Amino acid sequence: MSKFEDGRVITLKLDITQEAEIKKVASQTTDTQILINNAGVLSAGSILNGAITSIEKDMNVNYYGTIKMMQSFAPILESNTPARMVNITSIVAYSPLPSIAGYSASKAALLSATYSARIELAKKGVTVHAVNPGAIDTDMNKGSDWDMPSSDSVAKVILDKIEQEELDIIPEDIGIEMFSAWKDDPKKLADMFHKLYHGE
Repeated sequence: MSKFEDGRVITLKLDITQEAEIKKVASQTTDTQILINNAGVLSAGSILNGAITSIEKDMNVNYYGTIKMMQSFAPILESNTPARMVNITSIVAYSPLPSIAGYSASKAALLSATYSARIELAKKGVTVHAVNPGAIDTDMNKGSDWDMPSSDSVAKVILDKIEQEELDIIPEDIGIEMFSAWKDDPKKLADMFHKLYHGE
């Protein structure tokens, strides 16, 4: 668990795949106005050759675990309006990267769920944001030779964009480039990932 010098920061242990832990934390944080769902795992492997247990792990944390958090905290956010729910999805929610297919599928599912929650909560004083990064310098991307921004710098961008009421946030240059390709023509992002996967 991280340690902070700011006495206002309190850390709580939470495994979002465990409903009992979610309920316990929810009962301790009934004044929550901003929920940031950032928990995630990434397992390497393709759909056709990846271990099903790895694909299930990605879905259990990235999708089902986050859904459980959303369901548990939505009533709390509604009672503390104006409030915000922020889900960290991924640029691969728009087009899958086959080498991390389970992760890609879980993030695509989460993006869809985020949009559903946005509609559900639209008239209840809760704004729902989707954050779709491309690549950030975290443990998840350890070993990559990509030039990635630090997690601290990306966190600041995300918070600034939330304050500016931006609903769909791409917080760094790699993600912006990939999203621009997808927005221009979804086939362009799929082609980028095709070339990455096949080393072309």
